Amino acid sequence: MPSPLDAKTISIIKACVPALEAHGLDITREMYKRLLSNPDIRDLFNMSHQKDGEQPKALALAVLAYARNIDNLGALGGMVERITEKHVGLNILPKHYPYVADALLEAIAQVLGNAATPEILEAWGKAYWFLAEILIGREEQIYEAHAAAPGGWVGWRPFTVRRKVRESDTITSFELVPVDNKPIMKHEAGQYLSFKLDVPGHGSQRRNYSISSEPGADHYRISVRRADGGVVSQWLHDTVQEGQMLDVSAPAGDFTPETEKNSKIVLLCAGVGQTPFISTLGAFLKDGTKRDIHYIHGVHTAQDEAFSDYIYDLAEKNALKADIFYSHSPAPTNRSSKNVTLHEGRVTAEWLKPHIDITADYNICGPDSFMRDMIKALTEAGVPEKQIHYEFFGSAADTELVGA
Repeated sequence: MPSPLDAKTISIIKACVPALEAHGLDITREMYKRLLSNPDIRDLFNMSHQKDGEQPKALALAVLAYARNIDNLGALGGMVERITEKHVGLNILPKHYPYVADALLEAIAQVLGNAATPEILEAWGKAYWFLAEILIGREEQIYEAHAAAPGGWVGWRPFTVRRKVRESDTITSFELVPVDNKPIMKHEAGQYLSFKLDVPGHGSQRRNYSISSEPGADHYRISVRRADGGVVSQWLHDTVQEGQMLDVSAPAGDFTPETEKNSKIVLLCAGVGQTPFISTLGAFLKDGTKRDIHYIHGVHTAQDEAFSDYIYDLAEKNALKADIFYSHSPAPTNRSSKNVTLHEGRVTAEWLKPHIDITADYNICGPDSFMRDMIKALTEAGVPEKQIHYEFFGSAADTELVGA
């Protein structure tokens, strides 16, 4: 654990909050501009999040949250853990941190000009390395745990696509097994895999995809939605075939169900946000614990809907009840099952409110606007914060979702 920051540094950082509110995004854009000029550092990033502006925005929000809570870092514990998990998935190492420090301080100086006094830059240098040491220490613990786990590994491990399965018009699954045929680390439901991919014409790419297979299988499965203009998703759908090799890092992420104290669980998702919950359902069935599970899923059309047979089968077996919403087409008329209710339209806060059980655990995954609406509805209904868990599968910061 690094030495605590001195009172003067804390005071200066907190005094910078108004400047960050006004210029934080400009600072992070300038920082990434400098970082990405280095090819070795550029290859660590998901470049699609640079093109759509998500990454600079997410970092600006994170830096602002850090400055606001510099004297109460316990408030950022969840965010810090998610950052370290993503860093480990992408194989970020201590040697990478100085590049970020230089780029950040240079960006602050560039954007703030004369207002970035030597005293302010010194304070931000201290604040950066204080947080960096926390992250590095936690990442080292995770790397060590991965290395020690049965079937675990550190770095990139080659996997082969054993099966490629079309789940819907927009989602395809890829079943992955290690090239060396050795055991694989058991993932936790809700975790994801990170990939280092060489896409012809686009060079090295990094992506994270939730694992949709149940924990303990002899393979990992990811289920990928074809995104309009998506460099990697279109390549996976159109070009990658069974037998192809992909570089994968060990399972990461902390979006894992915590239901040992609560047998009521709601899986609330939209689109491909269902993916981690397919793994979660597999884990629940495998451990044999009786649970009251409510699966709520919003999808555009029946043709876009993946894993519907699986959900209907579980409903028939009384393993769950489900509400499925179709926002871009009428609900199918050729499917019916006990415990499954079909709806036309979106999953809205107005629909959710009368169905809220404040004793249940809520797990949410989907587009940020969907999650923001669901979180707000649950919070306003009195569901305790500790019972609301969510996963954003882009790069937006938690602070944007919870309104910090």
